[in-house]
Amino acid sequence: MRPEFTASRFPLGLVVVTTTALDVLTPVDIKGALFRHSQGDWGGVSEADWAENELSLKEGFRILSAYVAENGTRFWVITERDRSVTTVLLPDDY
Repeated sequence: MRPEFTASRFPLGLVVVTTTALDVLTPVDIKGALFRHSQGDWGGVSEADWAENELSLKEGFRILSAYVAENGTRFWVITERDRSVTTVLLPDDY
């Protein structure tokens, strides 16, 4: 059975990845996280941050997701409030 594709809940804009994230994340990690982020699966954020992201969709605020790579590295995906840029980064990059 093929998975169904659901349209993105918001535009990602230009996608950028920090150099430190590129050093430790695989393309599969990055693509998977971007897909989940665009679908509204915010990953390992707190319940309060999950609710904040849902509000951010309606009000046009910044959206933050948190994921864990195959190698155990925690990383974030952040889409800016104007939806012009989405950044994949490590927490230490922030």
